Amino acid sequence: MAGLVTVGRFAPTPSGRMHLGNVFAALLAWLSVRSRDGEMVLRMEDLDTQRTSAEYAETLRRDLGWLGLDYDRETPAQSTRKNAYDRAFRQLEELGLVYPCYCTRSQLHSVNAPHLSDGTYVYPGTCRNLTDGERARFARPPAWRVRVDDRQWVVQDWVQGEYRCVLSRDCGDMVIRRADGVYVYQLAVTVDDGEAGVTEVVRGMDLLSSAPRQMYLQELLGLPHPEYAHVPMLLAADGRRLSKRDKDLDLGELQKHLKPEQLMGWLSHAAGLIDRPEPVSPRELTKEFSWEKIRGDHIFADTQALLNMG
Repeated sequence: MAGLVTVGRFAPTPSGRMHLGNVFAALLAWLSVRSRDGEMVLRMEDLDTQRTSAEYAETLRRDLGWLGLDYDRETPAQSTRKNAYDRAFRQLEELGLVYPCYCTRSQLHSVNAPHLSDGTYVYPGTCRNLTDGERARFARPPAWRVRVDDRQWVVQDWVQGEYRCVLSRDCGDMVIRRADGVYVYQLAVTVDDGEAGVTEVVRGMDLLSSAPRQMYLQELLGLPHPEYAHVPMLLAADGRRLSKRDKDLDLGELQKHLKPEQLMGWLSHAAGLIDRPEPVSPRELTKEFSWEKIRGDHIFADTQALLNMG
């Protein structure tokens, strides 16, 4: 990527107020870009229109402004991008890699199906080689999968180090379009990042396994590979993952008790960027930022100390 302008992105799902984990990832993505005078892109990932709304999207924009995390441009929301995803789907079809899948959710999650240690299923290829006659027996509309191969993909992650994955072993052929016609995260994100010129992807550790899947799709679609940084997950002291269900820790509640500089200081201290959880602005943090300071797959966060700051 040498010589290219750094382009990073923050891509929230507008389904509720941001929680601490969202803000943590947004801050690190912003710092990575701003520390190198790059361009910051905002994208609303609203593929699931049943859970997302324009009102939440506007709240997200206001919240980013309150935090001091500005952006240079906003790309079209995913809900408006069906034509772009259709083009990518046809491109994969022309490669002979797409096929219909009639498996039900219960079949995929059956105890007899192959599963990884984390409980996620590995698609066994049930519908991969069905004949036209066999497909004709199904009355329901299919999902659509893309065939994967047996290569080993290696992700050189700025935070997690080297991550290896063989797609055929670790996930199987991937769904790219659901039976209801909605395109799935892996394809949409790949197309969106490619068209926006994104050179680095900063997001939570829970999405690390998505990197090789998206790299495979990038290769098939002729898109460049960005760099990746999968940041530690913020966990409460009792080990709970912080999420939008923790209403006392969403940004709406935190704004009632804290100034943005207090929240930025607390998160920056949790990340290891500063020695003490002192109030600080994002701009002040750019000179402190280094990916070398951020390690691990989770961080235990003293949320009570944060609330006490107010």
